[in-house]
Parts: sequence; structure tokens; C-alpha cells
Amino acid sequence: MSAERFTGSFTQQEPIPEAGIAAALAVLRHGRLHRYNEAPGEVSETALLEEEFAALTGAKYCLAVASGGYALGCALRAAGLVPGEPVLTNAFTLAPVPGAIAAAGGRPVFVEVTEDLTLDFADLEAKTKATGARLLMLSHMRGHLCDMEALVQLCDRLGVILIEDCAHTMGAAWKGVASGRQGVVGCYSMQTYKHMNSGEGGFLISDNAEVMARAILLSGSYMLYGKHRAAPGPEVFAALRMDTPNVSGRMDNLRAAILRPQLPSLGERVARWAVLYQTLETGLQNTPGLRLVARPAEETYVGSSFQFLLPGWSDARIGLFLNRCIARGVELKWFGADEPVAFTSRYDHWRYAEAQSLPQTDRILKGLIDMRLPLTFSPQDVALIARIIRAEAESVGQGPEPAAIAAPRVE
Repeated sequence: MSAERFTGSFTQQEPIPEAGIAAALAVLRHGRLHRYNEAPGEVSETALLEEEFAALTGAKYCLAVASGGYALGCALRAAGLVPGEPVLTNAFTLAPVPGAIAAAGGRPVFVEVTEDLTLDFADLEAKTKATGARLLMLSHMRGHLCDMEALVQLCDRLGVILIEDCAHTMGAAWKGVASGRQGVVGCYSMQTYKHMNSGEGGFLISDNAEVMARAILLSGSYMLYGKHRAAPGPEVFAALRMDTPNVSGRMDNLRAAILRPQLPSLGERVARWAVLYQTLETGLQNTPGLRLVARPAEETYVGSSFQFLLPGWSDARIGLFLNRCIARGVELKWFGADEPVAFTSRYDHWRYAEAQSLPQTDRILKGLIDMRLPLTFSPQDVALIARIIRAEAESVGQGPEPAAIAAPRVE
């Protein structure tokens, strides 16, 4: 019997809802794409989107911007980043996070991660004391939430300002509190591979009036901040408007029009991702040589991607495993590769940051495998993917040590 093969696409997203297409066409027809270009009596799509996302998350204030990466840099500046100062962040994250820190003038200081792919609190405390850092940009990398109550208490004790990167956790929660609501600022991405799709785009949310007023001014509001609805009152801007630089990164009305009809479907999408994630998890349970990542009961996660570890496997064995999976249509990514591939890179690849030693993270990432779970997959698709991964892990993991082999370069 021939081996099963998966023929679906790991990069194909669901289409934009018809309501989003209609709203986008309306914006194109009237031509008022700039967020502050409104007809008399009109409220812009972007202002309405901010109001709706603030209500969805329970935040007082919301700002829509051009990208998730811009949201991160804007949040740092709005929180008072001083050029040259250290900023703590996970060693396990993606390039836009340290990139935003460096672009805003900060120095990335990487914190070790645990076996469950979350922040190591002991190393966070040690790095905070060693560097004097007062800002933590917490990356909820690949949707894994740490104990947020304990982290907030630790940050309060250390005098650290918490900024949450929620690019992978829109719709997630810790003990029922939405991701992004524990820090001073929560940042989100609307890039195509995230949980809402406008190609590019981002949000900042906060309950802190001064921080949000700075963010709005930074984003390029000029003196039009009064057009924002999910924003502090004009008296907050009065004290800041002459001292805050314009670092333009506004969202436009076209992207806002595409996004607004997607917001009400977030809960339903989270539920569908949970079915896919749990189907894959069940299919891979007790695979020899393969370790799954534990998900705490306190966490409501969004299963838009899936990670597992091959602890103790050699590079050659992992390379053979990846090549055999991709030959059967299953695209896996490896965070242990020596060279960055497509969207996958790690802290030692980012040479604009100071060289740092993170042996615990090195060991964990060496065996870390990652894959996307787009909503275009069915549970039957995911069950097939699990069978392929299990079969190849058993075959390669229990076979003889292979000769050196290069891992595939998957986009």
C-alpha cells in the first residue's frame, strides 16, 4: 500500500467575508482611504474599528495602526522608552519583536524560555536586576501564555512595565482575562497569517490615558486626535501634543473596512482552531521520541499553530524527518536550524542585538518543530497530518543514525 500524502496548502487562508468585500468596495468608490478624510457627519471606518475592538477586549482605549510591528515600537515609545536602554523580551520569539525594540532605540535583552515555551521567571528576575531594565515586551510566542497573574505580580515587585505582544493570542485568555489586558499596553497583528486578516495591520489597547494619547500622537494624528472615539479626552493630549514626535503608522479606512466584519467571528474561529489543535494533539499522543507541549487548564489558547519537540535528536535525524514529512506534503519548520528560513529565525540570528548566552533556550529550540494550522484545514486533514508525522517520527526516530542531511527550506 502506498504511503498517505497530504495535498493541502499550509499558507492558504479563508476568503474575506462578503461583508468585508462590500465595505472595502464602498471605501474604494468614495475614495476616502485616509483615516481622517471624512465627509460631513461621517465617522471613519478606522475610528469605528477602534471602538469595536476596544469593546471586544474590554479596554478603554484602542488605536489601529499599519502593522503589528509598528504597534510594538509605538507601544515602547509611548511607555517612555529612552534611547539605548535595555528592553527585556523572550529569547523564543520572531524577528519583529527584537526588531521593534532596536528600531525604537532600545537594546534587546533576551530571557530564557521554559520547556513549555513560556518565559522563565527566574531568569527574568535575574536579567532585570543585572541590567536595570524597566520594560518587558512579553511575546506570547506561538500562542503560549505563561502564568499571567504571577508575571504581573513579579513585574510589580521588580518595577517593570509590561507590554504584551499578542500577535498570536488574539482571542486567547488566562483565567478568563483576555490576552493583552494584563499589561500597560497590548499589541496585536492583523497580518494575513494571524487571527484577523487585512494583509497588514495592528492594534494597541490600553487603559492608561497618557500612554494611549502618546501612541495616537506618535501614529501621526497631527492635531486631529479629536476624531478618535476610543481615545482619551482632549485634555490629556494638551499636555503631550507639542512634545511627541510624529512617527506615522496609521491604519487606513480600506483595511479597517475589511477587518470590521471579521471581529464578530473571532470566538467562532477560536473554537474551530481548538478542534484542529486537539485533533492533532490526540493524533500525536504517545509518539515515541516526540514530546507535546503541555497547555495549562487556566489558559484559553488559540490553536492557529502547533509545536512539538524532538528532544535529544541529532541535526541529521531531524533533517531526515523534516524531508520525509515534506515529501508527503506536511510542511514543518525547525527552530534549531543554523540559518534562518522564511519566517523562522531565532535570537542568535539577530546580529543587531548584543551576543547573549542562553543555554536553556538553545537546548529547547534545537528540537522544536512548528507548523501552521490554517482554518482552511478540516479535522480530517489534520488527522491525516498527524498520521504522517507519527509514522515518520517512529520510522526516523527508531532507525539508524543517518548521515548529515540538510533540512528543507519551507516558506
